[in-house]
Amino acid sequence: MAATLTGDLFLRDLWYMPALASSLAPGQMRREMLLGEPVVLGRLKDGALFALRDICPHRGVPLSAGRIVDGSVECPYHGWRFKPGGQCSKIPSLTGSEDLKAEAIRVRAYPVREQDGLIWVYVAARPGSEPRNEPPRPGVSNPTRWTETQVFRCGIDHAVIGLMDPAHGPYVHDHWWWKKTPRVKEKHYAPLPNGFVMTAHKPSKPVYALLGDVQTEITFELPSTRFETITGNLLGAAFKVVGMTVCTPRDAETTDVIQVFWWPAWLNFIYPFFWALGRTFIADDRKIVELQKEGLKFNPNLMLIQDSDQPAIWYHRVKKAWAESVEKGTDFVNPVQERTLRWRS
Repeated sequence: MAATLTGDLFLRDLWYMPALASSLAPGQMRREMLLGEPVVLGRLKDGALFALRDICPHRGVPLSAGRIVDGSVECPYHGWRFKPGGQCSKIPSLTGSEDLKAEAIRVRAYPVREQDGLIWVYVAARPGSEPRNEPPRPGVSNPTRWTETQVFRCGIDHAVIGLMDPAHGPYVHDHWWWKKTPRVKEKHYAPLPNGFVMTAHKPSKPVYALLGDVQTEITFELPSTRFETITGNLLGAAFKVVGMTVCTPRDAETTDVIQVFWWPAWLNFIYPFFWALGRTFIADDRKIVELQKEGLKFNPNLMLIQDSDQPAIWYHRVKKAWAESVEKGTDFVNPVQERTLRWRS
């Protein structure tokens, strides 16, 4: 079938992850582009996070160029101050005789959460509306053990599809230490509240043998969150390793791919593997979508085929259904149906 791309439509009423919690110290703030919009992400001296539209409503100067003063963000142009909730708290030039009330002026505030070592920002379709869901969680209490962020020079759709594609491995990741002869694979899929899951199965890649007898489950949920949960038993001890990959759209042509792993401390012997190879695998995916961009310049017709491209087909359908539910104010109905897929890779 023809590939019906959505034009990198940014979905609203969802959580996006712009940064790791450790990247923002108390008293710091900075600009983060998110869905093509400027956001000032900051942390007060008491550790509390805030996220505001990074444009002063007075003269349009980025608030991120200012400073944090008495728990508010001070614009560097005229000293206007804004509380973490977006309300203006001070206009230094006012004498007190004006009709203008500073507290009536607001800058957009975004709901923000800090959990599992990550920072999430909720982008609502209607500014000021309460989140209709909560950020995804890895389901483990371990601290983050390994992280990697790379900038993909492509829109979010191509970044997401490239990462979920089950058939590219033997070609994109064609390293002498990772060569594998393609063979037929069969995996069971089922719907999730906002996406779909490749249900628990015994992985075929030899590298998993480092952890003994394991099973892995891979989930995808909107807007771009992929979890791989590896469970097993090693030397009589049960364990869980969770890897999360998110695609954070900075603008229509730039997407950050952020990968985070959690595992128990006694499994730290696997860290050198991630240190040595983890960046390489993400870079492989980054390079191929950037190469793909050379062909996309000519706006070719694209194809999605059965069964290997079915996850990509589901992604577009789920994304379209979510966008329609937000626009119409109706409940989201997941179009994914339970199914077993077969492909060669």
